[in-house]
Amino acid sequence: MTRTVLESATKTVVIGFDEPFCVIGERINPTGRKKLAAELEMDDFSTVERDALEQVACGAMVLDVNSGAVFTNKMADDPRYADNNFVEPTLMKALIERVQAVVDVPLCIDSSVPGALEQGLQAAYGRPLLNSVTGEEDRLELVLPLVKKYNVPVVAISNDDTGISEDPEVRFAVAKKIVERAADFGIPAHDIVVDPLVMPIGAMASAGQQVFALVRRLREELGVNTTCGASNVSFGLPNRHGINAAFLPMAIGAGMTSAIMNPVRSVEMEAIRAANLLMNHDANGGAWIGLSKVLDAVKDGVSFAEASKAAMDAGARTGGRRGGRRSRG
Repeated sequence: MTRTVLESATKTVVIGFDEPFCVIGERINPTGRKKLAAELEMDDFSTVERDALEQVACGAMVLDVNSGAVFTNKMADDPRYADNNFVEPTLMKALIERVQAVVDVPLCIDSSVPGALEQGLQAAYGRPLLNSVTGEEDRLELVLPLVKKYNVPVVAISNDDTGISEDPEVRFAVAKKIVERAADFGIPAHDIVVDPLVMPIGAMASAGQQVFALVRRLREELGVNTTCGASNVSFGLPNRHGINAAFLPMAIGAGMTSAIMNPVRSVEMEAIRAANLLMNHDANGGAWIGLSKVLDAVKDGVSFAEASKAAMDAGARTGGRRGGRRSRG
């Protein structure tokens, strides 16, 4: 069975067909978050640290760290701050260091800037996930050598030089191309996590059906793990959390093995834990029982994040930490 192994300083997370669904927390991302971008421009990482802790407490197994920012206030003194290629490498290194100082989970290094990807790879402990490579020729030539050099897995997004196709056959062909090109670099299929691209169902009624069929093909024909931006499916629609909570178990049933998403939402996390239980990926129902206790506390007025953190702290007091691993720094 395909196993994509991610590591932090001391922890291992496996994305796989027979593993619990991997929740990759999405909140450390200044794109579209003006307040966070402004804080980062002032070297204020308090929100980043808080988001890291909260997401892990709520069940994120991996944290996506996105450095997509430009610094508008600094542009007047130095126009380079309007350029992602200038801002992101330094910012990515700082973000990785701050996140690793407060949580110990594997990271997903997320940028469109190759320099930022390499800075993140140099700063990250263990074996992070690189996000991302596409089927665009220049992107393949820039990113795949980094994947090989640092021996890390990579997210492969199913678009190429022609853009994002609405045709699922085209998106599958792009994914296949990336897997084959990666093999030319000596990168195995188990280190490719394909994002088949989830379209909004508000714009394309068949989007859900398309991605379920794509995930099955990617698993059966290419033998790769899969991921997606889970909330894309509900974009522009009311009651988005309800749609997401229905979509995720259906995607898991089709074979999807991870998603980049907001774990600080009890309805989506409840749906994922239920799916793990039904797929026999929750030994003895331990995770489901633990979540049920958290949800009981939520009913009594405690926030999901606070209840999750209390449960995690209680588990830490009765458990223990695994042996250390620190291969990169």
